[in-house]
Amino acid sequence: MKIISICPSNTELCAYLGIQDRLIAVDDYSDWPQSVASLPRVGPDLSINMDMVQGLQPDLVLASLSVPGMEKNITELEKRNIPHIVLNPQSLMDIANDLRTLGRAVGEAARGEDKAAEFLQIIERFQAISDTITNKPSLYWEWWPNPLFSPGGINWLTEISRLAGAYNLLEDIELASVQVKPEEIIQLNPDFICLAWVGVPEEKIKPDLVKKRNGWAELDAVKKDNILVLEEPLYCRPSPRLIEGLIKLAKNLHPKEYMDLEIHMSA
Repeated sequence: MKIISICPSNTELCAYLGIQDRLIAVDDYSDWPQSVASLPRVGPDLSINMDMVQGLQPDLVLASLSVPGMEKNITELEKRNIPHIVLNPQSLMDIANDLRTLGRAVGEAARGEDKAAEFLQIIERFQAISDTITNKPSLYWEWWPNPLFSPGGINWLTEISRLAGAYNLLEDIELASVQVKPEEIIQLNPDFICLAWVGVPEEKIKPDLVKKRNGWAELDAVKKDNILVLEEPLYCRPSPRLIEGLIKLAKNLHPKEYMDLEIHMSA
C-alpha cells in the first residue's frame, strides 16, 4: 500500500504503528522518524503540491485539520478524487482513536487497536503518579510570542499539563487556541512559563524576549527563572510522541515523583 502523509503528526502515527515503510512521500516538515529523510517531499503542510501528490498515485493520503488553513488540502483531495482520510485530534483520546482509524485504513486493524491500548496504558501510568501530587504548579504555555497565543482547555497540552502534575493556566477557556494579552498573564502570574513556539527550532527560542516584556520581570516564573524552552515537535504535534514531551516535562517539574517512570517510544 502506497501512503503519502501531508502532516508531521500523521507521519509519526505511521511510525508508531510500524507502517512507515509504506510511505512513499511526506510533507516538508515531517522529520521523524529518521527513515523518512530520504522520501520525496510534497511541500509544506499549508501549501501541498497536489499535482505531485496525484502524480505519485498513492493508495491513501493522510490529511489533517490540526492547523488552521489545512482545509484547502481536503478540498483539493476531494476535487481530484484522491483516496484520503482526514484526522483532526484535539485530545489524547483522539490520538488513540486516530491510531485505530489509521490501522483500519491500512488493513492493520488489530495493530491499531493494540497500539491505541498501549498509548492509553502509558497515559494511565502518568495519571496514577499525578493523582498523588498535591502541589500542582501553574503553567503558561506559549505557542507564539507576538501576538501571544496559548493552548486553551480543548487541547492536548491541558491534558499533558495535568499528567505532569501541573495545570494549564488557561484550562478553563473552552478553546483549542487562545490569543491573550501580556497583561493578562501578569495578572495570572504563572509558576512556570513553557515556550514551544510553533515551527521554531528550540535553539532559536529566546527566553530574554519574555523577560524584557513590560511588567513580566515581576512574574514568579521569571524571578525564579522557571522558563522552560521546549522541543516544539514533542508538544505541538498531536501524535504519540507527546509522551516523550510529557516525560521530560514531568521529570522537570517533579523529578522525585516521576524518577522511576521509564517510557520507551520506538519507531
